[in-house]
Amino acid sequence: MKVCKRCVLDNKSANLIFDAAGVCNYCNNNTTNISNIDVAFDQLNLARTISKIKETKKSKNYNCIIGLSGGVDSSYLAYLAVKKFGLKPLAVHFDNGWNSNLAVENVHNLVSKLKLDLRTYVIKWDEFKDLQLAYLKSSVVDIEVPTDHFIMATMHKYAHENGIKYILNGCNHASESIMPSGWNFPKEDLANLLDIHRKYGTLQLKKFPSFGLKKRLFYQHIVGIKQVYPLNYLNYKIDDAKDILSNKLDWKDYGGKHFESVWTRFYQGYILPKKFNIDKRRAHYSSLILSQQMNRGTALELLNEPPYPVKNQLEDKEYVLKKLSLSRDEFNQIMASPKREHGEFKTENKYINIWTSFFLLLEAFIFYISRPKQAAKYFKYKFSTIF
Repeated sequence: MKVCKRCVLDNKSANLIFDAAGVCNYCNNNTTNISNIDVAFDQLNLARTISKIKETKKSKNYNCIIGLSGGVDSSYLAYLAVKKFGLKPLAVHFDNGWNSNLAVENVHNLVSKLKLDLRTYVIKWDEFKDLQLAYLKSSVVDIEVPTDHFIMATMHKYAHENGIKYILNGCNHASESIMPSGWNFPKEDLANLLDIHRKYGTLQLKKFPSFGLKKRLFYQHIVGIKQVYPLNYLNYKIDDAKDILSNKLDWKDYGGKHFESVWTRFYQGYILPKKFNIDKRRAHYSSLILSQQMNRGTALELLNEPPYPVKNQLEDKEYVLKKLSLSRDEFNQIMASPKREHGEFKTENKYINIWTSFFLLLEAFIFYISRPKQAAKYFKYKFSTIF
């Protein structure tokens, strides 16, 4: 097995290419992106964005929405939004039935100490269970798609209902800049989700929040809801964030990345390594190495250990099988079945770029018609920079 000399991705990762120095293409691409970052511009851009968000409040109770999972990224972002940015966010939590006790406790403490209003969307369990079973039986790699799809749908749903134009998102480059090709799938692809369920599900999906192409175009280009990623404009250090959350908000660490969910913990720590030969820690640690938050030697040592204690893996396995009404034989058959690609099922991907480009051109045309003088100045500037 060959391992990158800079990060900890190995040659089992799809589309991994090593240069003459033994450094992988993911590292080289990331280095190029980092070199193009203008810190002063990012800070100015963040300040301008926060100012715009504050201007939208007016008589409304909230000026933005933030999703709370109980994890470090969303928790720290909530703290920043209230204590540092002076925003008034509406907190939204998506309950898919797999919250760990720590996640529930963390959300409660955050809401209480930051004095946030909370909306919790509880998914209809029998339908969601059937959908998760369909994903397991299909043997596609990204069985987290249903949860992530519904989270995005729920956030936009509450934003639209409350007249809110900004969603604060905790995704960040510092801990998530690297993800090998084929280790996940676009979460918003509703056609793929429905086709997988159509082939392997048993119930009719009636009550679930959707975020397919039509709704995305509606929310983003008609309603004008924007997603903002504040952690990307900051020198985000996870250990520092954890210290602040622990000391100020009684937040408790839950272990691995996204392990605030029992399902995600079992998926990343058991199913992925055993069925797909994927250890997502390689991507997570590599991101931290490149953002200078983890030593490569430490990462290699941690990778010699199981993703989380085997005893806890077995406990989670029993819990998951019981909750999904799966026998051990049925689960073993699922684990032994060959991997299938998401692309073997219907997908919206081929339409996304076409419709997105259309709406961007439409927005540009409307801007030109409504503000011809400003548009003329803008295009004059752009052409002057080109020529």
